[in-house]
Amino acid sequence: MSKLFTPVNLGHYTLKNRLVMAPMTRSRANADGTPNELAALYYAQRASIGLIIAEGTQPSEDGQGYLMTPGIYTDDHVAGWKKIAEAVHQKGSKLFIQLMHAGRMSHPDNTPHHRQGVAPSAIAPGSSMFTATGMQDIPVPRALSTEEVRQTVQDFRFAARRAVDAGADGVEIHGANAYLIHQFLAPSANERTDEYGGSVENRARFAIEVARAITEEIGADRTGIRLSPGMNMWGIDEGNQSDELYRYLTAELNKLNLAYLHIMHMGNEVLLKDMRAIWKSDLVLNRPGRAREQVGQDVESGLADLESYGTMVLANPDFVERLQSHAPMNEAHREGFFGGTDKFYTDYPVMG
Repeated sequence: MSKLFTPVNLGHYTLKNRLVMAPMTRSRANADGTPNELAALYYAQRASIGLIIAEGTQPSEDGQGYLMTPGIYTDDHVAGWKKIAEAVHQKGSKLFIQLMHAGRMSHPDNTPHHRQGVAPSAIAPGSSMFTATGMQDIPVPRALSTEEVRQTVQDFRFAARRAVDAGADGVEIHGANAYLIHQFLAPSANERTDEYGGSVENRARFAIEVARAITEEIGADRTGIRLSPGMNMWGIDEGNQSDELYRYLTAELNKLNLAYLHIMHMGNEVLLKDMRAIWKSDLVLNRPGRAREQVGQDVESGLADLESYGTMVLANPDFVERLQSHAPMNEAHREGFFGGTDKFYTDYPVMG
C-alpha cells in the first residue's frame, strides 16, 4: 500500500497522495441549488485525500434530477462553491466538481421549472424516484432535438467555466451511472436517427463533444471523465457492442489529453485492461464494494494511477490516516446518505 501515499501528477497539479474521494450525491443543497453551508465543512474534513471529486452537480436547470442537489450555473451557485473550494485548498487537497446532467433520471417535482425531463429518446427508465411527496414513477422524458443536444453541450461548457470561476481545480464529466451521457451510449435509451444515434461512433459523439467543449473552455488538464462500462441499471442496456463502444470512446477521449479517466469497474477485467492500454494519461479506478484489505492493490500493480473510494470516505473523514495506521473504520449509516442535517454528514468521529 506504500505507493498509495506517494505524490502523483494529475493534469498540471501535484496531488499529495493517490487516493480520490469519489463523487457521492448527498442531497443537502438549498432549494435553488446553492451548496449548503455544511458542505464546506464536509469536504474539508476529508481533504487529507489527494483529490476530492465533489457530488454530481447540475450544469443547467434541465440537468437536475433529484431533490436538493447543487448546481453550478448561477452567481449564487458560484458563491457557494467558492467557500467549498477555499476550505478544501486550505487543507492541501484539490477539488474537481462533477458535472452531472441527469437526463431522463428526473421528475418534474424535483426541478425548479417543473418541466418534463429530457433525454436522447422518449423512453422512460422503468423505475421510480424519491420526490417531496414520496416515491413516484419516473415519467417518459422528452427527446432532445438535434439543436437542443448541441445546446446541452454548451451548457456543460458554461458550467465548467463557472466551476473554475468558483475556485475549483477542474471538473469531472459524469458519463456513467445511467445519466444523460450514459443514456446516449446505450441503445436501450437511445433510438435516435440523427448523428447522435445508431452506430457506435454516433452514440459516443455527445460524450466526445462535451469533453471537447470543456477542454476548449478550461483546458484539458482541468478536465476528467467518469465512465461505467457494463453498468446495467435503471433501464440501461449497452447492447452487444458495449466493449467496442468503450474501446472507441476511450481512444477518442485519449486524443483530447484529459487529466484523467475515472472508471467505475463493473467486472469486465479484459475490457478494463484494454481501456488501460489505450488510455495514456492518469487512470482513476473505482471498484464498488472494494474490501479495505484490497485498498492500494490496483495502484501497486500499475493497473491504476489512483484509486477512488466512496462510502468508506463518507464515513471516515480521516480515511487516509486510518489506512496508514491500520485503524478500524467507522461504519456508514445509510439513513444519512441523502438529505438531512449534520447527522451522518459532518459528525462522523475521527481518531483521537
